[in-house]
Amino acid sequence: METDDVSVREQLFHNRVRETIICVLLFTCLYIVCYLILARFKKTAEFVTDDIEDATVNKIALWLCTFTLSVAVCAVLLLPISILSNEVLLTFPQSYYMQWLNGSLIRGLWNLVFLFSNLSLVFLMPFAYFFTESEGFVGSKKGVMARVYEAVVLLLLLALLVLGIVWVASALLHNNVARKSLYDLWEYYLPYLYSGISLFGVLLLLLCTPFGLSRMFSVTGSLLVKPRLFEDVDDALSCATFEDDSLSRKLKCGASHLSWVKLNMEAMKKDHQAVRTRRTALETRRKASPWQRNLGYPLAMLMLLILTAICVLMVCFNVLELLLNDAAMPRRMEDPHLGMASFSMFGSLGAAVQVVLILYLMVSSVVGFYSSPLFTGLVPRAQDTNLTQMIANCVSLLILSSALPVFSRTLGITRFDLLGDFGRYNWLENFYVVFLYNMMFAGLTSASLIKTLTWAVQRELIRAFGLHRLPLTVSRSTVPFRLLLVELEACAGAVGARRGREGNLLRTLIRPNGWSRSQEGFKWTKDAGEEEEEEENRSRDETGGG
Repeated sequence: METDDVSVREQLFHNRVRETIICVLLFTCLYIVCYLILARFKKTAEFVTDDIEDATVNKIALWLCTFTLSVAVCAVLLLPISILSNEVLLTFPQSYYMQWLNGSLIRGLWNLVFLFSNLSLVFLMPFAYFFTESEGFVGSKKGVMARVYEAVVLLLLLALLVLGIVWVASALLHNNVARKSLYDLWEYYLPYLYSGISLFGVLLLLLCTPFGLSRMFSVTGSLLVKPRLFEDVDDALSCATFEDDSLSRKLKCGASHLSWVKLNMEAMKKDHQAVRTRRTALETRRKASPWQRNLGYPLAMLMLLILTAICVLMVCFNVLELLLNDAAMPRRMEDPHLGMASFSMFGSLGAAVQVVLILYLMVSSVVGFYSSPLFTGLVPRAQDTNLTQMIANCVSLLILSSALPVFSRTLGITRFDLLGDFGRYNWLENFYVVFLYNMMFAGLTSASLIKTLTWAVQRELIRAFGLHRLPLTVSRSTVPFRLLLVELEACAGAVGARRGREGNLLRTLIRPNGWSRSQEGFKWTKDAGEEEEEEENRSRDETGGG
């Protein structure tokens, strides 16, 4: 009997050691990756300085930012790791090499991410900000420890302020409970604070994700080579090269040989930068293969459209299930029970689609966050991001990523219930909040997608036919159809310059009577028949009047 108890204790000890080693290795790898990312964006001048004290403070703040960013990445990977672990155990149920992948490991990972995310939000990031801005108390000895003391005092004052705000809010909402549990800090006020932070993160995801889903098309299009139907890349590249060389020569000789000419050097520099950007884009298009030029962009846009449509359909299906079945509500789960059944009705394929959709929603939310007019100032720049901006970026990414599991489960993207303290949020039990959240996400995403696709298709068609280079002084609402035909006439004229009579014939066929293009824009011109008719009417009026 004692031997059995010893063997059980040894097994539990070995399991705990194995889980600890796996979590440490995973977090170490994420920490190294995040440090390399932050090292690419940090401002080097803040870390290479003659003041050793400032350099030490900045390094400590950078380490805290790296820790926070690694926790954010781990929070993003929580659901994908859990779903894939369940599918692996279903595929290899009796494998000796997969015994380490169990429910205890996944539950421990969720608890650690919840603990570290709240620790970073409540203590580490405010301390890092106060630490970089502090100089020590007046009259104290200067040094790193003086800054530490000031940062700790400010952090304690901030904690008291936040707890006071939470107590007042709980007293307004739950009068009796709040007053009776004034000293019950751990069991009531901290979960209440976590619930408020998670609600803020989920609302931020609700605003950023639909906007990011619509912005993903333009962002992806800027990274790929777009097809152009009537564009000669070699001719355009020759023109851009000639213009680039001409502007470079003028900029070099502007101060010495052309000093007697009043040149607007700033405008010329902007033009030179624009021409150089266009030349680089044309060189990229020239180097790209025909498959990449003609199929890469359409396939990428089609893939984004399919993923977005699947997200909207899954949310709509979740809305219907909320109305018919109470099991669709997000719940807290104590034991994940991995390896029992798949979390998707389509098996392993459905689980893989869930993982892709979760990562796609996270990327879209980040794109929407940085594309929002309120947060464009937080966009990091390579080798030019100060520590304050870096702290703000890490906090924002941690709020978004820590709310991602709740966000995905609330929308019905996955059926994997929330583990640990992620399911303790009070607002998750309210049916009306969850239902309204799903409806708002489906409506905002559909509206953004329809608006983006209509304008994007129109813009890309105009650019594909080369119509964006034509002078356009007449508004679209005045003569939309005739104006489009005149633009096609100009395009046909460009073709006719190469192909002779075919281009002239095409221009003759599509040109509407009475419309012509001049340097000032598009205008209406009268043909010979109209002029003769007006002359006859004028002479008849004069005769009748006489």
